[in-house]
Amino acid sequence: MSIPVRCTWPVKPLDVAYHDDEWGVPVHDDRTLFEFITLEGAQAGLSWSTVLAKREHYREAFAQWDVDAIAAFGPDRVDTLMQNAGLVRHRQKLVSTVGNARAFLGVQEAFGSFDAYLWRFVDGTPVDHRLTASSQIPTQSAISDAISKDLKARGFRFVGTTICYAYMQAVGLVNDHLVSCFRHDEVARDRTSR
Repeated sequence: MSIPVRCTWPVKPLDVAYHDDEWGVPVHDDRTLFEFITLEGAQAGLSWSTVLAKREHYREAFAQWDVDAIAAFGPDRVDTLMQNAGLVRHRQKLVSTVGNARAFLGVQEAFGSFDAYLWRFVDGTPVDHRLTASSQIPTQSAISDAISKDLKARGFRFVGTTICYAYMQAVGLVNDHLVSCFRHDEVARDRTSR
């Protein structure tokens, strides 16, 4: 059996599983969209591998990504989260998750869903960069600039343009799998939600 050719960045087993099963696959579920905006913000200054290793702890600590429940967290709950070794214990990041949940609810109210809000930035169709080398993978774009600016105006934090670009990759607004990667064509064909 031959080993599939994949992008060069996944090295650890969790990275490989995430790359092979999730990265770049279009997401249309609001709960998952909130999960990834939180995880990408938590990743700022850290490796994605570190955050992936903590993913299940985040899911437990943040009510299985129930945005209504998270929006109701108060300062005492944040203090408790700061004691959780399974999380990135950075107070501003934890506080921002609660504030972002409240802002997320505002977006849902304004647009009907966060999905409807987010996917309008790419006119509902993922951008396929058809990259041939890892060095070509962008860290930001005009679209991530626009998303970042708009999210900040709506009260979100930890949503700079680089974080927003990584978010776009995570939830499939862009397909940045290298064309040589076995997942590129699969992701390009599979535009369904996960």
